[in-house]
Amino acid sequence: MRRALTLAIAAFLILGFSVSHAGAAVKPGAAVAKPLVRPLVLAAADSPGAKTVPAKLQTDPEITQVRWFHHNEVNGSAAKLRIVLDVTAPVVAQGVLNDSPCPRLIVTVKGAAPGKAEGSLELDGKIADSATIEAGPEDGTSRVAIDLVALPDADGFRVFTLPGNPAYNKPFRVVIDINQVPLLIPAYTPGLRGKVIVLDPGHGGSDPGAIGAGGTQEKTVTLAVSQRVRALLEKAGAKVIMTRTDDRDVYPQPGASDRDELQARVNVANSRKADLFLSIHANAFNNRNIGGTTVYYYQKTQYDLLLAQTLSASLVPAIGLADRGVKPANFYVVRRTLMPAALIELAYISNPTEEKLLMSPQFQEKSAQAIVAGLDKFFAAASLKKGGGR
Repeated sequence: MRRALTLAIAAFLILGFSVSHAGAAVKPGAAVAKPLVRPLVLAAADSPGAKTVPAKLQTDPEITQVRWFHHNEVNGSAAKLRIVLDVTAPVVAQGVLNDSPCPRLIVTVKGAAPGKAEGSLELDGKIADSATIEAGPEDGTSRVAIDLVALPDADGFRVFTLPGNPAYNKPFRVVIDINQVPLLIPAYTPGLRGKVIVLDPGHGGSDPGAIGAGGTQEKTVTLAVSQRVRALLEKAGAKVIMTRTDDRDVYPQPGASDRDELQARVNVANSRKADLFLSIHANAFNNRNIGGTTVYYYQKTQYDLLLAQTLSASLVPAIGLADRGVKPANFYVVRRTLMPAALIELAYISNPTEEKLLMSPQFQEKSAQAIVAGLDKFFAAASLKKGGGR
């Protein structure tokens, strides 16, 4: 009995196995089903030399967007510039000020490549001109170079980060705040003694400026007159700083752009906290009959126009050329200096008669004396004004 039962169970198992695997065969024309095979995945430790493939492809952290805006004071001028970098992952950022060859804030972002934000961005022009985002010296870093209008104090900027907030669709952010550098408005006193005056002989070095029909170069004339002005001012007790004292570019490196060269001149005045800035030039025009004296200004303080007016009132009668007036102008050096500034066009080098005058030592000395007299009148008039302001 036990033997028969054992044989029956064995037969049932054999028959069942055959039916389950051959069941497809009992239906003519039907496809044979293949058993499901699940491959064995080995961990890296179990498979020497194998590379682990992540379940989801991860991209390297990068800066995706750059935005900027400024906070305004009551009178409408920008008081603070804010630049925001959107980043796909947490990073570390720090900034360093650099005053050579131009005012610049360098922000290093560690942990993210420039990504879509790589390139240049124009800024407000009041606190900073532009920003350039590029790859840093190390892999996975970015360098943000911000060209400033003027160099702030060490506590005049702040670089910090903000965490992301998915609930409000906010990415991780690097925030750069830059304060506006205040204009230098001293309480003026009469007289030239003790005043710090920056003289800027126009052009120089690789830039000859305008050239007269007789071959006279503007850079030669402006330096000669500036040196005479300097001698007279120092004799009166003023401290004089010249942007150049010989025939050279002011920007210290070769291949400078026009903006670099002009900013280098501005840096001389702003870094020395001068009382005023005066740039000396000679004019030119395609009509050789045009001549005369012009004084330009940019009204960034309540004293810029006054400076131009006192200089013109002294120069025109002294040198005897046509009065072409006192005119506002958006010239770089008078706009970007932090103190009252003026730009003098003594005469037209394109006018043959005035070209000869510009090369005359007598005319140069007469011009220098008139400029110094105009500066003295400026300080006397400015001392009567109350307050500074923009």
